[in-house]
Amino acid sequence: MSGLLHGRVAIVTGAGRGIGRAIVESLVAAGAQVVVADNGTSIAGDGGDPEVARAAAQELNDKAGARKAIAFTESVASPGVAKQLVDLAVKTFGGIDIVVNNAAILRDAPVFRADPADWDAVIRTNLSAAFYLINAASAVMREQDRSARGGRDGYDWGRIVNIVSSAGLYGTLGQAAYASAKAGLFGLTRVTAMDLAPAQITANAVAPFARTRVTESFQPANEAEEPYKERALRVGAHHVANLVTALCLPKARTITGQLLGVRGREITVFNQPRRVVGMVATDDPENIADELIAGMEGWFTDLTTDLEAFNTEPLL
Repeated sequence: MSGLLHGRVAIVTGAGRGIGRAIVESLVAAGAQVVVADNGTSIAGDGGDPEVARAAAQELNDKAGARKAIAFTESVASPGVAKQLVDLAVKTFGGIDIVVNNAAILRDAPVFRADPADWDAVIRTNLSAAFYLINAASAVMREQDRSARGGRDGYDWGRIVNIVSSAGLYGTLGQAAYASAKAGLFGLTRVTAMDLAPAQITANAVAPFARTRVTESFQPANEAEEPYKERALRVGAHHVANLVTALCLPKARTITGQLLGVRGREITVFNQPRRVVGMVATDDPENIADELIAGMEGWFTDLTTDLEAFNTEPLL
């Protein structure tokens, strides 16, 4: 794989640790230059440590024996900072080809007890920040498409990967903000794929199952949830990085708008919401309720959580 991404420039958020760190290591190994974007905050979004990104970038450069990475230590959860991040990539490495939105925070509580301020913080970090970065980076990518930067014969290449979560697909107890942000991030992925298809820029979503600060901080609510955490802690982040890098390769140009999961060596293509059944309703709400139950109840989706859905041993 060495050299397949030579000359490509990537921005990865939340890249100082965990899955993000594995992704930048994999992209650099494939030849890319990367901006390691991480403000070093806690999993709850508190505080910050700029050395997290700086240390990761330095280690990447030491290992490569060349300047393959630079650090960006500000939160991207504002439009202005997202543009600064893109400008840094362009100024330092000459352009932007790959964006991986991985940064996320977690503030759990049941919907009846949650603090609206926590909701706002999670949505801003996990969803709005991804939009801000896509908004800023895609404008540059499309301009590269017109100007054929670097002497290429027509720039028609770009990759966007959003790291989502099974919590946003199935739901998880107490994670209203996190699940809503991740579900929204998938919706953003679909629209991004559609909007950028004419420029040959792909956008995909990846739901990871791996050892991260999220899984390490997870507190099982009952005995049935304990095996889920034990299994997740055994799954290395490099499996996620392998899939993300694969989606960024030139040969992945036809893969876009997709929702994929990765759990160890097992890769899943998720079904996406589509109309499955319909009925002709009357004008009486009571009859509509009866008809829904009688004719469509078999198509209803149950309240299985993601922890229950993925309760088998991972393939390692």
